[in-house]
Amino acid sequence: MAGQSEDFSHLDRVGRTVAGIGTRPGFVVLAALASAVLLAWLLLAAMAVRSVQAGFAGAVPGGGLLQDLPAIPLPDFLGRFIALCVGAAPFQAASTGQFFVLILMWFLMAVATMLPSAAPMIRTYCEIADTARIKGEPVVHPLILVAGYMAVWLAASAVFAALTLGLQMMDPVGQAFGPANGIIAAMLLAVAGLYQFSGLKEACLRKCRRPFSILFSRWSDRPRRIFGLGIEQGIWCLGCCWALMLVMFAVGIMNLFWMVLLGLFALLEKQVNGRLPSRIAGAILLVWSGALLLVSL
Repeated sequence: MAGQSEDFSHLDRVGRTVAGIGTRPGFVVLAALASAVLLAWLLLAAMAVRSVQAGFAGAVPGGGLLQDLPAIPLPDFLGRFIALCVGAAPFQAASTGQFFVLILMWFLMAVATMLPSAAPMIRTYCEIADTARIKGEPVVHPLILVAGYMAVWLAASAVFAALTLGLQMMDPVGQAFGPANGIIAAMLLAVAGLYQFSGLKEACLRKCRRPFSILFSRWSDRPRRIFGLGIEQGIWCLGCCWALMLVMFAVGIMNLFWMVLLGLFALLEKQVNGRLPSRIAGAILLVWSGALLLVSL
């Protein structure tokens, strides 16, 4: 990465702007991540519209609105991917290809809902990297850190994809992307609610809220170590949010309303000190679980 002693005065205004952006990797990385998040939301919105219109999403908040929306125009290869996700007979004959498509679907959800909550951690790394660059020290590009972080969520997406197929096999007559049946949904909500009160949840949150000490103490100019640091940060994030992702099975995997809500809550939970947000969410999930169990018995 270039040092701040670079002189771009000989360039025109556009050239100076482009060159200035090139010396600010933090800006470039955050812009790239913002683009990835927006693309993920676009794809998920297209999938939600098509799954509701095909009758695979069950009764979800906003489903009536989605039913009347026109299909979002997409390039052919993205259209084929979505068609495979919400095809005419999903999960009736699970295949390896379908499993990998489900992994990608869950990974898109992770990018859309969890990557924004990692922005403070990534920005902190960029600030440390910029300080090192000014001193003339070698710096590993921030995207290596992001790659390690997202590798954890890719592995978690495989687990969620397997759970998706497993739940569908337990209830083959239900909608593919609709809410799980009452008792199973109540159990998932109970797990998510109880985890909000656990010490492990709080320990993971503390790591996510204070990334500077970890990033600074584990600083390295070796890409492999920075990738490992990204994995470590991803594990802490997964430790915070894995149980909340179970809520998506209870409300419907293609439920855009709850995707947005969980994404905002994950961001809030990592920014606000104290356990109050986690406990309020846990209490709501437990009450919801109990009520759902009562009406399902």
